[in-house]
Amino acid sequence: MIHFITHILLYTLSFFSEAQNQMFNNQNQITMTTQNNNTFQLPSLAYSYDALEPYIDARTMQIHYEKHHAAYTANLNAAVQNTPLAQQSIEQILASVSNHSAAVRNNGGGYYNHNLFWSILTPASLSQAKETYEIIKAIHTEYGSFDEFKTQFSQAAATRFGSGWAWLSVDSDGKLFVSSTPNQDSPIMDVVEKQGTPVLALDVWEHAYYLHYQNRRVDYVSAFFNVINWEYVNELYVNAQK
Repeated sequence: MIHFITHILLYTLSFFSEAQNQMFNNQNQITMTTQNNNTFQLPSLAYSYDALEPYIDARTMQIHYEKHHAAYTANLNAAVQNTPLAQQSIEQILASVSNHSAAVRNNGGGYYNHNLFWSILTPASLSQAKETYEIIKAIHTEYGSFDEFKTQFSQAAATRFGSGWAWLSVDSDGKLFVSSTPNQDSPIMDVVEKQGTPVLALDVWEHAYYLHYQNRRVDYVSAFFNVINWEYVNELYVNAQK
């Protein structure tokens, strides 16, 4: 009898645990939003926090999204509240960020950069750099091979001193270029050395990887290539050519 009751209790706990996990996942599998009633919205993830494991762990994803990205969003709204900037898109704001406050630059950059970062991530099973993609063809044209591009991008990410980002962007002539920026700056800002339209971004702030990789940024950069949504990156590239 005791064994039977124990079995029932364990089954019940297992059932509720699975139901709770399913509810948690469903809450995060909704589409992204941008701006509503002149207020920038925290975009919802299109996948669960654990969907990118083992390359990016669930705990890091949760803290990164719920704490860091949420803070950038709230601080950006506070910085633009009751100003003409509240009527502009984030892209418009950042394109002339040299005219705005440090709060707008840092939090606006953090908001935009993370919106892009989440959207170019996908579970490893869906990460396919197909040779038919225009972005892959362009990478071969510009860098000679995918491996050479990967080397240059990885170096930009690994050697960015302190906190920042690595980028693959399209310049005004439609050509690809790799760059890195400090803090929350991005290639769409008018304060960077070379401007362009980002199509691929990698966050190399320590909060993006430290729980799992500690000081091994190189390992984190290498892992990133397993969870890139190349279909979406290709879409960004094609749009940037228009």
